[in-house]
Order: sequence, then C-alpha cells, then structure tokens
Amino acid sequence: MPIYISMLRGINVGAHKRIKMEQLRTSFEGLGFEEVKTYIQSGNVIFKTAKVSEPVLTRRIEKKLLEDFGFPVSVISRTANEMAKAVQNNPFLKGSGIDAEKLHVAFLSDVPAPSALQKCETLTIAPDQAYCCGTELYLYLPSGVSGSSLMKSSLDRALGVITTMRNWRTVNAIHQMCVECR
Repeated sequence: MPIYISMLRGINVGAHKRIKMEQLRTSFEGLGFEEVKTYIQSGNVIFKTAKVSEPVLTRRIEKKLLEDFGFPVSVISRTANEMAKAVQNNPFLKGSGIDAEKLHVAFLSDVPAPSALQKCETLTIAPDQAYCCGTELYLYLPSGVSGSSLMKSSLDRALGVITTMRNWRTVNAIHQMCVECR
C-alpha cells in the first residue's frame, strides 16, 4: 500500500485553526487511512492508503477537515517517493558554505507559470536564494524566515498556487518516517 504525506497549511499558528494531533490522526483514520502518524504540531501527516491521485486525495482530506473541525484547511499531498526526490533534489546541498538550518522547502499545489517564477525571482533579494523544481520551491534564507525578502510578500499570490513551507529538518524527519513505514 502506498505511503502518502499530507501537509496542512496554516494550522496551530496563532490562536486560530487549532487542531490537536490526536484529533487529526482520528480524522485521517476516519477516511480509512492506515498507520496514520503525525510529526510536530504544524500538521504533517504520514499514512497509507490505496493508490489514488493526489488531487482527489487532497480534496477528500480538505472536505473531511472542514467537516471535523469547522474551518477550511489547504492541504498539499505528496507520495513517499516524491518526498524522497524533494530531499535528493535540493540544489543548495551542493553549495559550499550552506547552513542546513537555513534551508526550507515550499511545497506547491501545482507547477507555477513561468511569469510567476519570474515574479518570485524579482522578490528574491540577496542573500536569500530560491530555486523552483516542479512543485517544490527550495529556499535558502540565511537571515532566517522573518528576515527574508520573500516572506514580506505572499508566496501564494506571487506564484499563483497554494504553498506550505517546511524547514529542512522537518522535511528530512518526514522523509525518514516514510522510510520507516515501508
């Protein structure tokens, strides 16, 4: 049975959209998913289910979350193999002097249009760096997220797609959890 990862956008940040991870696991189990696990409070869910297209899977999860919690939540889903590729394809790992603590990945709902990528490029001011590879936007933010030129604008608006960002430590932890599920 395939392993999937669903990353919820914007939960447990501030006072709104609060979801306890136990309740989140129960919600996913209610969809018939198996071996449901969560990683930290920001809404990273690893689970097994029959093979299904990611758009269909994402819509089912978003509908269930709205029913169970009473507010809409955007979800980005990936297969375990896609997460492994996201880890392997990080272009900043090949650079010298890169601090892994400053690496992030923005997972995108779709491939951005070329014009949107050009807009993102104009928003990226040194020392920040961004590189888009399909549905992943790799970020190197040496001044941190709060000090980043990119975070002063809405990535969703700039790219024209839904995004959810995870730091490099979280991306690797999720990938490792997928490896352990096999």
